[in-house]
Amino acid sequence: MASAEPVHGIAMHGEPALPASYTHFPYVDPTVKKGGKISYGVVGTFDSLNSFVLKGMRTTARGIWDPEYGNLFYESLMTRSSDEPFSLYGLLAESVEWDDDRTFIQFNLNPKARWHDGKPVTAEDVIFSFNLLQEKGRPPYNRRLAVVDKMEKVGENSVRFTFDDKANRETPLIIAMSPILPQHAIDPATFDQTSLEVPVGSGPYKIKAIRPGERITYERDPNYWGKDIPSKVGFDNYDEISVTYFLQDSTLFEAFKKGDVDVYPDGDSNHWERAYDFPAVTNGDVVKEEFQPGLPSGMLGFVFNVRRPLFADEKVREALSLALDFDWINKNLYNNAFNRTHSFWQNSALGAYGNVADERELALLGPAKDRIDPAILAGTYTMPATDGSGTDRKVLRQVVSLLTEAGYKIQGGKMVDAAGKPLAFEVMTQNAGQEKMALAYQRTLALIGIDMTIRTVDDAQYQARSNSFDYDVIVKAYTSSLSPGAEQINRWGSASKDAQGSFNYAGVADPDVDRMIDALVNARSMEDFEAAVRAYDRLLVDGHYVVPLYHVGEQWVARWKHIGRPETTPLYGYQLPTWFDTRAQ
Repeated sequence: MASAEPVHGIAMHGEPALPASYTHFPYVDPTVKKGGKISYGVVGTFDSLNSFVLKGMRTTARGIWDPEYGNLFYESLMTRSSDEPFSLYGLLAESVEWDDDRTFIQFNLNPKARWHDGKPVTAEDVIFSFNLLQEKGRPPYNRRLAVVDKMEKVGENSVRFTFDDKANRETPLIIAMSPILPQHAIDPATFDQTSLEVPVGSGPYKIKAIRPGERITYERDPNYWGKDIPSKVGFDNYDEISVTYFLQDSTLFEAFKKGDVDVYPDGDSNHWERAYDFPAVTNGDVVKEEFQPGLPSGMLGFVFNVRRPLFADEKVREALSLALDFDWINKNLYNNAFNRTHSFWQNSALGAYGNVADERELALLGPAKDRIDPAILAGTYTMPATDGSGTDRKVLRQVVSLLTEAGYKIQGGKMVDAAGKPLAFEVMTQNAGQEKMALAYQRTLALIGIDMTIRTVDDAQYQARSNSFDYDVIVKAYTSSLSPGAEQINRWGSASKDAQGSFNYAGVADPDVDRMIDALVNARSMEDFEAAVRAYDRLLVDGHYVVPLYHVGEQWVARWKHIGRPETTPLYGYQLPTWFDTRAQ
């Protein structure tokens, strides 16, 4: 059996920034006094405490396993630093061992790690978790053993994963971030059923109270095993955390104004500029803050479902993409607050926009480069700028020309195909903001005889139809990190096209896209990695799967002043799990 020296942390590329002697992450306040409480608010409902099965995918109570509020209840073997592109440090595992080729990884569990009922976290729990999620879990958890040749207990309390030749260089890190569940407290036969029965976790909080669909309240476990390990210092600062659910955002904001909710992340520029004229803001009780993360743009847009025959034609997708008058939307709906997005990793070295394809990229793309728009390869491709009228004739002529190439023509005021069938589709939206954008799009398309309808549905229906790909066009946001990896398979890979519950909303199944995902997850050097992501970005942009909308560089958050935060903002932006109640100080 291959052996290696135990290390405290691992990184996707290079070495982790913090030494083995680190005492805490650089963006926390290690001296913070724990206590007090915080109330979060979200729109939606919940009927499950299990995030890891398809039935609970969109209706699990927030906080159980949560990238925004923290994993309050369950934990992983390692945890991510938000101040590095992709580095992991010990959590349930106090150290790890791996080889340069990443053919295996061994997790040496922290002997202090305990479940809420006091029982130790064991190697058997780790093995049980991966086997259970493979059998009963939802994507992507159910596929993580697919590239594992052998999973075995070694030594007193360690688990080694040996990978097959289908694994990539990110695989060990994905394994490290997977949830670990208690074998002694779970019945595998009922694991995939929706349930509000309180389970057993290992995290810093226990569940104090549940009002189904309305509120979940957590209380900090004074006996939490990990409160003093370096990766948890400065986190989990409240004695009590509650998450309250609201039917709509306007009701949630009213609750924030009254002080029933303590923090309000805002993504609406008009709202951010105009809605904070209530007394608590004027007298300083509510603080508005803007944070500047070092992240790429991501992509928000209308997503075409290419499973539908209408959208299988790339020319049609390109034409419909050009037709959206972003300049009108930005001016009339957002006071010109936003920047147009031109690629998925804009504003970074990983993005196609603004970066010419170098020799590394061209070699990676191979013959695929010949199908890509030369402007996209040159990094100069942009979505069209219009006169902002919503009726820009120059752009509409270009749209009609592309549709003509695709076999359409205007007949009797309608855009029809060769058989006389009108070009018509439905956009599914989930809130008033999306509906406003869709209405503007609808008006422009109607000018050239395209019948676009809009259907706004409630959260439960939206999630159910999203999971089963039951839509023509949907509005989705794709976040872009500085370390894209295997999650891209779940978004754009052929393997996820027909997997219900995957994030491949567009239904893409392109061998060239698959090759670029493979290249980016297997890149050994940062140069090769950046080239692979840029090439991947160019393929996605060239495919016209998404009508790009906008991005904003800042993160906007309002908070009641008794909620404090550390002075340092890390690379990935503000981190709510490091904030605290100043009344406890």
